[in-house]
Amino acid sequence: MQQLEAISKPVTGEEARALVSCFGPDDCYGVAWTLLHLIETGPTPVLTTDPGPDANEWHQRLYNRAVNGELFL
Repeated sequence: MQQLEAISKPVTGEEARALVSCFGPDDCYGVAWTLLHLIETGPTPVLTTDPGPDANEWHQRLYNRAVNGELFL
C-alpha cells in the first residue's frame, strides 16, 4: 500500500495504462481500491470499451465508473 501511496498524483496516461495490469483476482485487503483511485487520477479513462463479462472485476469496475461518470461517449 505504501508503494502505491508514494506514486505522485495525478498519474500520466502511460502510468495509468501500466497500473491497470496490476489488479489481481481479489481486492487484496483493500489495496485494489487504492489502485483504482490512483488510476482514476490519470488524464483520461484507461478502459473505454467494455472489457466483457469474463474480465477482471476491477477492470469492469473501472469501465463502469467511467461510463457512469460520462467521461467518454
